[in-house]
Formats: sequence, structure tokens, C-alpha cells
Amino acid sequence: MIFVREIRKSFGRVEAVRGVSFAVEPGEIVGLLGPNGAGKSTTIRVIAGYLTPDGGAVQIDGFDTQTHSLQARRRIGYLPESAPVYPEMSVAGYLDYRARLFGLDRAARRKALGTALDRCRIADVARRRVGDLSKGYKQRVGLASALLHDPPVLILDEPSNGLDPSQIRETRSLVKDLAEKRTMIVSSHILPEVERLATRLVVIAGGRKRADGDLRDLLSRQTTRTLVAEVQDHTGAFTTTVGATRGVQRVGRSDADAPGWVRLTIEVLPSAPDPRPEIARQAAAAGVALRELREERPSIERLFLELVESGDGQAGPA
Repeated sequence: MIFVREIRKSFGRVEAVRGVSFAVEPGEIVGLLGPNGAGKSTTIRVIAGYLTPDGGAVQIDGFDTQTHSLQARRRIGYLPESAPVYPEMSVAGYLDYRARLFGLDRAARRKALGTALDRCRIADVARRRVGDLSKGYKQRVGLASALLHDPPVLILDEPSNGLDPSQIRETRSLVKDLAEKRTMIVSSHILPEVERLATRLVVIAGGRKRADGDLRDLLSRQTTRTLVAEVQDHTGAFTTTVGATRGVQRVGRSDADAPGWVRLTIEVLPSAPDPRPEIARQAAAAGVALRELREERPSIERLFLELVESGDGQAGPA
């Protein structure tokens, strides 16, 4: 459905995107991640047809975005980071105007408008001025405008940008409902939101693709495992003992939430045997009180940091 091949884009001397390739299958939801200045927003704008790549190609449902631009763009619903709305227009008036731009006739506009209002849960504000709405409602209006022509592909750039926790939850639920019959790319810096929405990740940093795969597979391949222990180790001697345990790479030490207790963050090689039995034995032999010893669940935050920090590319425009 979406095929991206070796796209490149520069702004002056800055290479924002440097040979990014990936494909998105029909019905798939892909989370596109990257730090600020990584090139992800530029990548999205190239895919959506808003920017022309300096090299490479993008196909949407078999149509090249350069040689068959109109056919490709008709199959895309695109919500930029800041929803492009006209604040002086009513919600219904704005959506009708957007439907005209998509070339829908009167009957098709009426049907599309009713469907978009219902799907995005904004029928109750249809007669209000867009400028008088909350940030959450404006995002819904922007999403509704992207759905008017019933596109098979949705591209959402930071759909939760600037929303409060309640609005983020509502937007997440809406995106999940819309994803049932569509192919989607969702870009967000709110990593837990991407984890809840997407089953696959593409990570970009320094203008290059750093990872592409099923979220669970990527989490299972993290380069380190992390254990957390809470002990009474006043002298630091036990911390040193833990650091010398087989497979342990590094031990971080910080105060726990109770006086006299210390929290140890223990990074372990994935290939090493589980060191927890040995750490517990060492604590018992040294007479050190141990009240917690557990392995942290692999997190998308740690995966993201490992992938971003592993490369040497320089960041450019977002």
C-alpha cells in the first residue's frame, strides 16, 4: 500500500533524509519515531506529496507520488502536526469547503460531511466557529477533514500534539476506530501512545532508518537487560560486589523512597544467565537486607534511546 524507496531530501547543505526505505502493508499501523531534527516530519511530508524528494521514490497504492501525483494524493488522508483549519469558519462550513477541494459533488459532500462528523464525534459542534473550539476539538476537525474523501491511507503527524491526558485518550480511541479499514502511519514523540497504537515501528535518527520491525521483536532484541534491586548498603561494598557479578555491565546507585535503602539499577548482557539468584546469594552471605530484586519489562523508551544513540548521523530539520 505504501512503498518508500531510498528517499533523500536536503535543505541547503543539511541532509534531512538520507536514503530511507520501508513499506507499509494494507491494514497495518506503523509508528514512525525519531528525536527532534531526526528527519521524520520531512519523511512524512515527502510520503504525503507535500515535498518532492531529491532522490528515491514513493508509491501509494501503486501510484508514484511524482509521476502520478494526483492519483496518489487522492488515496491519502493527511493530518499535519498542527491541524490546518480556518478559525473564522464554522466546523460544517470548513468541512464542506474541504470536501469541495476534494472534488466531491453536492450529494457526496453531504454524505461525507455527515460521516466525518459522526466518526470524529464533532456533530455537536458542527455550527460553532473553529476558532472557538478547544485544542482537542480542533484536532478532531483536522482529522475529519482528512477523512472526507474516505482515503485508504491515513498519515498522522503528532496527532496528540498539545492535548491534555483526557484528550489524548479520546484521540487514541478515535484513531484505533479509524484504523480498522485503513493503512496508517502515525508519528509521535509520545512514545507510550505509539506503543498503544502501532504494532510495528520504524525509527529514524540523523536522517537514516535505524530500525524497522514488529514492536515485540524489537523490544526482545534490546542490547541490555535491566534489573532493579533495593538493598541496605551503607558502605557501597555490596554495590561493588554486584558490579563484579558475571554478565553485569554496569550498576547505577540512587536513594530509594525509604531512609537507609538504596536502589541499584543493574544493566546485564542479554546473553548472560540470569544473575538474580547469584545476587540474592551474595546479599544473604554478606548479611545485606534485600527487599526487592526484579527485571524491568523491556520498554519502548529504552529501545528508542538505544537505537538513537547507536548511530553517528547528525540531526537536520525535522
